[in-house]
Amino acid sequence: MERRSFLKKAAVGASIGAVAAPALAQSQPTINWRLASSFPKSLDTLFGTAEVFSKRVSALTGGKFNIRVFAGGEIVPALQVVDAVQNGTVEMGHTAPYYYFGKDPTFAFDCAVPFGMNSRQQTAWFDQGGGRDLMREFYKDYGIINFLGGNTGAQMGGWFRKEIKTLDDIKGLKMRISAFAGKVMAPLGLVPQQLAGADIYPALEKGTLDAVEWTTPYDDEKLGFYKVAPYYYAPGWWEAGAQLSFYVGIKEWEKLPKEYQMAFEAASYEAHVTMQAEYDAKNPAALARLIKNGAKLRFFSKAIMEASYKAAVATMEEEASKNAKFKKIYEPYKRFQRDQNQWFSVAEGPLQNFMSAHK
Repeated sequence: MERRSFLKKAAVGASIGAVAAPALAQSQPTINWRLASSFPKSLDTLFGTAEVFSKRVSALTGGKFNIRVFAGGEIVPALQVVDAVQNGTVEMGHTAPYYYFGKDPTFAFDCAVPFGMNSRQQTAWFDQGGGRDLMREFYKDYGIINFLGGNTGAQMGGWFRKEIKTLDDIKGLKMRISAFAGKVMAPLGLVPQQLAGADIYPALEKGTLDAVEWTTPYDDEKLGFYKVAPYYYAPGWWEAGAQLSFYVGIKEWEKLPKEYQMAFEAASYEAHVTMQAEYDAKNPAALARLIKNGAKLRFFSKAIMEASYKAAVATMEEEASKNAKFKKIYEPYKRFQRDQNQWFSVAEGPLQNFMSAHK
């Protein structure tokens, strides 16, 4: 009798459990967000990272949390993503934070600063070195919370119509370049311009620009810069590890169920890693194709690099002296980078140099 009673109760319990699980899943709300990207669909690494992220969020939430990705210009102009998120035009965005240098140069620490950290170091600083907390405190003033959104790795130094052998060759050049690098180079005679990705080639073709920098060989090949400006320089010292970010309105973030927030963060990490891996896998072949098609690979001279470094340090120290928000992040960023460079010089650097010499 007791055995039959136990089995009956067990069967009832199993039945309740079978109903409870799907009922719990059904209790989660369906949420639809819009994501404004700063990038055109043609750049499958940059724009595509937001798609990787969106698909993963949907999969992790059983199709309940859906984020539709819009290319630059479809909802808002490519360089107005931070405004769109801040104003609630969209729930979130995917962008390069240094695009908003004009609002405050402090934005650049969430992306890249001249002669800054490489990709691995930047991720380490953000994830383990206090960078996340520092940047999120800064972003509170904009009603935004930020998440890792990919990294291009070290970028190239750009495309030039003529060879750049000395500092005199830089004077008077009209170049599309990131705002921070442009500020550094202006005292050396460069005339900096900032344009969204889709607008660069037409300006170069028309002669409005003498030179452009974008990202790495894989993307540069797609944009066809080599057809107009054949001299391809390295390295892009202003973007040693350009990190992108997902921006979310804080109010929208706080509305999300905890499970959705966890899915969001997991998808952010996956998209972040995927972008760097994709660039690393695709850049070698892209560079080889560019050279085969007429690109002339060159390297900035030591004199140009030294002058640029000196100008970069002076520019950042000056900004820190007058901008308390910038200084608050700049000082710990410098310390972390110093320690990272010392460590990389022990194992990573010597090994890489040795391997590079043995082709």
